[in-house]
Amino acid sequence: MTPGQILAVILLAMAVSAAGTWQVQDWRMGKKLAEQTNLHQMDLAAITSAADAQARAETDKRLALEQQLAGQDQQHTRELSDAQRNQAVLRDRLATSDVRLSVLLTEDSTSGCDVPATPGAVGVVHAARRAQLDPAHAQRIIAITDAGDQGLIALRACQAYVRAIAR
Repeated sequence: MTPGQILAVILLAMAVSAAGTWQVQDWRMGKKLAEQTNLHQMDLAAITSAADAQARAETDKRLALEQQLAGQDQQHTRELSDAQRNQAVLRDRLATSDVRLSVLLTEDSTSGCDVPATPGAVGVVHAARRAQLDPAHAQRIIAITDAGDQGLIALRACQAYVRAIAR
């Protein structure tokens, strides 16, 4: 063999060796990249699963709160309609003179005015003197108490809403 052929054989052997080494490195790196990709996919799946679970939990909490608020809203609406119905019945009874509003009077000897001197027990007093109110004044008093009842019911509804949201 001539030195040129020997050189060509050496170069060819070096090229084959380099290509083989390159191929082995390619296989090793491909395997490592495949393992890393697999680990990355598993991490992404775990993160997605945790995020889905958290989203479901938050949705369940929101739905439970919405149901609780809807129930409270129905209760307060029912209370309001009951109060309005009772006030309407009372107004009708006052208008037909079926019921009359009156105030209890007691004697005050110095002024000649019958006004209670000390508070007594609440209840119907048959023996004491009473002054009946004019029906128009009674209607205004009922309207004031109706507005007050509606305000108290609305206040309770707002407080219940804030308590539910604050939890």
